[in-house]
Amino acid sequence: MKSCFTLKSSITSITIGGFDGMHIAHQELFRRLDDNGGIVVIETGYANLTPNINREKYTIFPLFYYPLADIKHLTPKQFVGLLKEEFPNLQKIVVGFDFKFGAGASGSIALLKNFFDGVVEVVNEFVCDDIAVHSRKIRDFISCGDIEKANKFLGKNYTLSGIHIKGQGLGKKQFVPTINIECKNFLLPNEGIYVTRSMVNGIKYPSVSFLGHRVSTDGKYAIETHILENDLDEISPYIEIEFIVKIRENCKYNDMENLKKQILDDIEVAKQILL
Repeated sequence: MKSCFTLKSSITSITIGGFDGMHIAHQELFRRLDDNGGIVVIETGYANLTPNINREKYTIFPLFYYPLADIKHLTPKQFVGLLKEEFPNLQKIVVGFDFKFGAGASGSIALLKNFFDGVVEVVNEFVCDDIAVHSRKIRDFISCGDIEKANKFLGKNYTLSGIHIKGQGLGKKQFVPTINIECKNFLLPNEGIYVTRSMVNGIKYPSVSFLGHRVSTDGKYAIETHILENDLDEISPYIEIEFIVKIRENCKYNDMENLKKQILDDIEVAKQILL
C-alpha cells in the first residue's frame, strides 16, 4: 500500500473515498477534518480527473492510497479494523451520506458507527445550481465541452498534464507556433478550441489550445497549445494545460489561408478574455 510521508500514527481524523476531481463536494468533507487529518483514497484505477498523485495539488492534508484490489475482500468489520490498526490514534471518520464499504459494498454508515468507537460525521449531499455534485457529472460536462460548468463544480479550472512531443512542424512555418503534448490517464475535453493557461518551464502563460483530429491537415489526433505574446526558445518536457472556456468546435478548412485566419481570430478571442 502506498502512503505519503506523514506518519499514520499522527493522524486523528480521516475521510474515505475515491476523490477523483477533488471537487467542491470533496472539499466539504475535507473541511470537517481536524488539524491532524488525513485523506484515505480508495484507488480504483478509474480516476481520470485527477489521476494518481495529481490529487495532492488540491489539498493541504496528506493522502494515503489504498488500491481497491488489496482491500475489496475485507468484510466491513475487517475494513474498520484495518483503519484502527493503521491509524492507531484515529478519533474521527468523516464520510458522505451515501458511503458504503467492505466486500460488495455491504457496509453501511450504521455499521461504521457500530464498529468504530470514535466520532462518525456524515456530510449531506452537496448541491450546486440545483444539481448534486459528483465526479461523474463533472466528467459529463468535460466530455461535452462545458468547461465553465465543470470548473464551477470542481472549484478550480480543469487541468491536464502531459509530455512535450514533436508535432507536424506546420504551426511555426504556416500558422502560429504550438507546443504539442502527449497526455495519458486524463479525461480529455471534447474536440475544439479552448481558452487556456499553460504551464511551461514552471511559468503559467495565457494560451489558446486545440484538442482533436487535425481534419484540415493529417487527420491525426493532437493536443496543441499556443502561448500568447511569448515566443519560447526552450520548452520543458512536462506541460500543464488549464482550461477556462471553449471558443468553438473543431472545423475542417480546405483553404490554408482560411484556416490561418480562423486561428488568428481564435487568438484574439483568447486575448480578450485573458489579457
